[in-house]
Amino acid sequence: MDDVHAELARVIRDHAGRLTACLIRVLGDFAAAEDVMQDAIETALRRWPAEGVPDHPDAWLLTVARRRGLDLLRRQAVYRDKLARLDWPVPAEPDDRLKLIFTCCHPALPRQAQVALTLRTVCGLTTGQIAAAFLVPEPTIGRRITRAKRKITDAGIPYRIPSEHELPERLAQVLTVIYLLFNEGYLTSGGDRPQARDLADDAEYLAATLAWLTPREPEVLGLLALIRLHQARTAARFTPDGTLILLQDQDRSLWDHQAIKDAVRLLERAAAHHRPGPHQLQAAIIACHTEAPTWHDTDWTQILVLYDMLLRLTPTPVIQLHRAIAVRYVLGPQAALNELDRLATALDTSHLFHATRAELLRDLDRHLEAHAADRRALSLTANPAQHHLLTERLTWP
Repeated sequence: MDDVHAELARVIRDHAGRLTACLIRVLGDFAAAEDVMQDAIETALRRWPAEGVPDHPDAWLLTVARRRGLDLLRRQAVYRDKLARLDWPVPAEPDDRLKLIFTCCHPALPRQAQVALTLRTVCGLTTGQIAAAFLVPEPTIGRRITRAKRKITDAGIPYRIPSEHELPERLAQVLTVIYLLFNEGYLTSGGDRPQARDLADDAEYLAATLAWLTPREPEVLGLLALIRLHQARTAARFTPDGTLILLQDQDRSLWDHQAIKDAVRLLERAAAHHRPGPHQLQAAIIACHTEAPTWHDTDWTQILVLYDMLLRLTPTPVIQLHRAIAVRYVLGPQAALNELDRLATALDTSHLFHATRAELLRDLDRHLEAHAADRRALSLTANPAQHHLLTERLTWP
């Protein structure tokens, strides 16, 4: 049973987005195409455990989707001729998936709806799976998806790749959504598990698909490199019981060094376009960490330079916070604390801000203030691994 479900998950991840995109292209109706594809997946969930996985599972899904569509067409005759044109094998039109991603991430849709719709349509996750990933009730996710699809129809949002002059802005939106997905999978914002590997894997899949479809966009390559550099360290990030291991304490022999080399080559391809961007710079910072043989060999001066460049492109308090961490190792804890305290208002509800501040105060032997900062950080995180780490720090002198 588990093997069948695992195979279905693989087939959905590899093919559902392509098949849905094909149905949308033929039907010209986003909601109808998504509905018949979802029906095919649910049919597979019922039948494959009993009947076995078909020899050509993607063709099987398309056949079921087409039959479901024909049922609907008895009430909506306008689609009949269109569905009759849908045949196997599906013609190779890779741009269909790109169109689908851009449609799901249209700026007219709220960010949360973009994420939910992308996971549902492109990754093939069920509403229940998406709800579980984001720790919200399933009906809430269902309503977000329904409203998003209605918005696409009512607003006449076109199912197309943006024109050349629209692409930079729209591409940035898509990359932001994908990285948001990855971050939620890399370290979940709550619940009883520290990470959601499936979500992180889905984000990597989307980034890889986008990189394949837009090979000359350096920020896409930068995002893929960034995600893969993070993924390469996964085996060393947690103890077997799920406790978070900080970077300086990780066993670097557990890192996937071949994956790191491949990701760095990806980053070099991006840099060759001479169009630096936030994702490339973040990937370069992670590359500095992953290429250092030990924590003490980390090139903090180079990292600080990269943060200065990143801050010019993305002047956000979060980037300033991360830059302050680099300042700690270049100029000392007092200089870093001075920078951090300037962010107190903007980041008062960030657990990372208070946890970082606690570390700096501890470096300066201000232990009572460090404990207070750790307690504040503890009150602001629901991630079990971070919760355990901060609780342990409160036992320190």
